[in-house]
Amino acid sequence: MRAFTQLPRPVLILEALGGIVLLIALLTLHDVLPLPPPFTSKLAVTIMIFAGIVLMLPAAIVMMWRTAKAMAPDLFNTRRSHTRKEGDSHDADH
Repeated sequence: MRAFTQLPRPVLILEALGGIVLLIALLTLHDVLPLPPPFTSKLAVTIMIFAGIVLMLPAAIVMMWRTAKAMAPDLFNTRRSHTRKEGDSHDADH
């Protein structure tokens, strides 16, 4: 299985955009980043926060899906076939 950090490129782009939107919302909320008047209202900042979270959700879903497949392969019909050797140390008759 691939490492969890190797996400598809579109998912990584959405994750980065979500982080940028959240950062802009935080800076706007604390009056550090001056934006045009429609974007400085509390409603606009709230919408930016929710938009940033929504943009970050695909990466979380992909990572949860991969974790679930790794932890319970029987649920996803991806059972690994292991061949037992004679004298295996995990054998009950050992």
